[in-house]
Amino acid sequence: MELAFTGSGLDRAAARRGDTGWQEGAAVLPVWRGKICLEDGRLVRLAPGHSALAGAGAPTLLGFDGAQAVATQDISGWEPASLAETTLFFDPTEQVHPLIPGGRFVELRGAMAGLSPLDGELAATARALLLWHASHRFCAACGQPSEPRQSGWQRVCPACNTPHFPRTDPVVIMLVARGDRVLLGRSHGWPEGMHSCLAGFIEPGETIEAAVRREVFEETGVRVGGVRYAASQPWPFPASLMLGMVGEAESEAITLDPVELEAAMWLGRDELAAMMAGVHPVLKAPRKGAIAHWLLTGWLEGRL
Repeated sequence: MELAFTGSGLDRAAARRGDTGWQEGAAVLPVWRGKICLEDGRLVRLAPGHSALAGAGAPTLLGFDGAQAVATQDISGWEPASLAETTLFFDPTEQVHPLIPGGRFVELRGAMAGLSPLDGELAATARALLLWHASHRFCAACGQPSEPRQSGWQRVCPACNTPHFPRTDPVVIMLVARGDRVLLGRSHGWPEGMHSCLAGFIEPGETIEAAVRREVFEETGVRVGGVRYAASQPWPFPASLMLGMVGEAESEAITLDPVELEAAMWLGRDELAAMMAGVHPVLKAPRKGAIAHWLLTGWLEGRL
């Protein structure tokens, strides 16, 4: 099982972001309120100037697929004829734009495992960049409106000339094991029964290893000794880099922080295998394609 959003070798073409020459003949991926547009499991690519992109603002360059530039534009201003409001962790609704026949806007979380490596990396980059633009429209230095530059990879404040760059938040996500058991947690608001690896943001001035030990202890009271790196994954929800780690627990007693977690437990190999196979009567695994799924599967298979 491969990690979603990785391994495509996308040419990000940083040297070409300073001009607009790449726009001729480019393909544009429409994004609507963080959702990607799919047709038959593949990202919908529109021609520049397509009627569905009207009023969307300048395109943001994602990279090159061979000789063709691939960009994205945010069409969140479009209002579907009927729109169901949802506050769920995962939005299962789909939207169909009348000017994009065959396409449907879907949650990236639900579609990520089925995307090709290239489509996955393009979708993750598009979502992260567009959400950054939407939430960073004003200069953090002086408060004035900022403007996109460098084909969408920078914002500059025309009032004080301060440049701003897309942010990525480093997050540790850890498979904590002790003997033949692993430590799992459940966050508030997750789908019923879902349990996963513990995770948390790295704080300023903190090493990756220290963040692993701190987060596990804060959330569960479990002490972690040895820590080693396993893999990483971009996680555009909204803009994280998940650093997959393996930690060796030095204690077992759980003291739950109810603000951070709804539940935490030690799970043996047989129960974990049943959860990952989807046959456990109560517990549900993290989504396929997510690094938590990869870590737990790797531990069961003896790779970690």
